Amino acid sequence: AVVSTQSTGSRAPISAKLVANMLSVAGADHIITMDLHASQIQGFFDIPVDNLYAEPAVLKWIKENIENWRECVIVSPDAGGAKRVVSIADRLNVNFALIHKERAVANEVQRMTLVGDVDNKAAIIVDDLADTCGTVVKAAEKLKEAGAKAVYAVMTHGVFSGPALERVMGSCIEAIVVSNTIPQHEKIAICPKIQAIDVSSIIGEAIRRTHNGESVSYLFGNVPL
Repeated sequence: AVVSTQSTGSRAPISAKLVANMLSVAGADHIITMDLHASQIQGFFDIPVDNLYAEPAVLKWIKENIENWRECVIVSPDAGGAKRVVSIADRLNVNFALIHKERAVANEVQRMTLVGDVDNKAAIIVDDLADTCGTVVKAAEKLKEAGAKAVYAVMTHGVFSGPALERVMGSCIEAIVVSNTIPQHEKIAICPKIQAIDVSSIIGEAIRRTHNGESVSYLFGNVPL
């Protein structure tokens, strides 16, 4: 489920804190999660939290599936994802770009500005969440207008709500790649542009290491064999 991490108005609830309380009261004594939308959510829990990263699996997919990946550009669809994109670009030793977006209302982008050069390069949009896909589709159009020869999108969690699948199918995106933190079999059958990265080995190894009292730090930068 997607929950709010901040109050949107006076006396409005912070839903993530409610979920944290519910899990604790239900008897959970340790939480293992992946790519929290906001890392500060860990502070809502009174029990240990291990927030794993999909980044190692994303790097592996890019190296195995993007031709001439050394010439690609990693793109953040908004300022909030800049840290994630810079980390991936540094590990691949490639350039990165940023799209600044202005919203008139929630989930509706009014204007986008590209900062960076994607001319005649493969552009890979990286983010943590694919929801209605309005932002990523508009970002792909902006990148194409700027001269990108191909546009891919790599997201950790594929929610694909509302008109998302239709938007993706009608877009210029070559492929939108998500992890299987949410089952994607039905959506892949409807939309062949969707591909899934299996992160079960990362989560399974985290569970094994936690059960045996071992460190999970290795998993922050590596995919278990």
